[in-house]
This record gives sequence, C-alpha cells and structure tokens, in this order.
Amino acid sequence: MNEAKNVLGTTLKLCGTSPTTGFYRDGCCHTGPDDRGVHTVCAQVSAEFLEFTKAQGNDLSTPMPMFGFPGLKPGDRWCLCASRWKEALDSGFAPPIVLEATHEATLNYIPIDVLKEHAIDL
Repeated sequence: MNEAKNVLGTTLKLCGTSPTTGFYRDGCCHTGPDDRGVHTVCAQVSAEFLEFTKAQGNDLSTPMPMFGFPGLKPGDRWCLCASRWKEALDSGFAPPIVLEATHEATLNYIPIDVLKEHAIDL
C-alpha cells in the first residue's frame, strides 16, 4: 500500500487521523480487494453533506463508541466511497476534496476535471 498513487499521479498523502480514516484505518484512502465500497475520496465533510448522507441511510455524524467511531463533524476529513461522493455531487451536496489524498482508483468513477473543480488543495 505504500506505493499507492493519488489522482494527480504522485504519492498518496495522508487524509486524516482525527478521527483516523480509511478503509484500513491507516489515515489514508488506500483501497484493495476487500474494499467493496471503494473508500478512495478524501473529503472535508460539511454539515450539508453529513445531513445528505444520513438521509441516504449512512449516518456518519452519530458516534458509535462500540466501533471506536467518534462521529464526524463539519471540517473533519474522511475517506468517502467514490460512489457516495458522486451521488452527493449529483444531488448538490458534494463536500470539498483533497486531491493529494484521493486515491487514483477514484478516476474509474469520477473524471479528474470534476475532482479538480471541488479540490481544496489546488
């Protein structure tokens, strides 16, 4: 996983550790065969996105201590499923993203031009 690339073709950077994100809970948006949801988009979540995803049945804001999950608040960075980010985009609720921390596998779902329009690190 150390050789992973981001959507810009450079080394994948850390997305977040407070709380620790990533399918593998390593702080990065790494992906692999076990990651059926393709958790590859490093997003800085907004209140609007958290409300949107909760309405879609994926509550990311409520703490779940039994799983060591503190719940997300606006401004937290989190590795989102590429399909959920695209769904939020299509509905007008896409949170901004960090390109350097977004895995290149995201490009299988979302064009780079669209990602760049929502980047906070350009």
